[in-house]
Amino acid sequence: MNAQAHLPARNTKVMNRFDLTSRLIARLKNDEAVIGGIGNTNFDLWAAGHRPQNFYMLGSMGLALPIALGVALAQPKRRVFALEGDGSLLMQLGALSTIATLSPNNLTMIVMDNGIYQITGAQPTPAASTADLVGIALASGIANSAWAADEEDFERLVEQSLSAAAPTLIGVRIDEKPGTGTTRRDPVQIRERFMHGLGVREPL
Repeated sequence: MNAQAHLPARNTKVMNRFDLTSRLIARLKNDEAVIGGIGNTNFDLWAAGHRPQNFYMLGSMGLALPIALGVALAQPKRRVFALEGDGSLLMQLGALSTIATLSPNNLTMIVMDNGIYQITGAQPTPAASTADLVGIALASGIANSAWAADEEDFERLVEQSLSAAAPTLIGVRIDEKPGTGTTRRDPVQIRERFMHGLGVREPL
């Protein structure tokens, strides 16, 4: 049975990850940093609009939020977005309470929830049946957390986050379509381009 049939009842539309990522990238005008979690999340980030302020994670499940937190703290005047999947967030739930404690107002987390570990065989995650990730974020102290009801609501929540006084978490239910394109898997190039994009290193 489709894992989405078991998702906790939410008044939310099932959307598409690439479409939402494209909508996000289209709204970025001020060299905002975007950290893409592993797998399809960063495949879609790469395809939606490659830019030097994007960081594409390779093989480090659950670390998109901690990396984004570090960037947000290091560059408090720069808006930072983290794109993460439900399985990866569940692997690193402690990051939520750390982010709530440090409370960087320039950090927005977008959780793409399809209820499965998509690239390893579509095994259901706990988010498919029992775990409400926005509820967990709220309980962890991230008061500015909400499910996006549809694409228009997603864009509204993103826009609100750009001037928020505390970290923001936006949960989105997504379909099971695979990522669009494939990230170029060159860790040194990814790192160097990102550091140049953030203005902390000259290009090689």
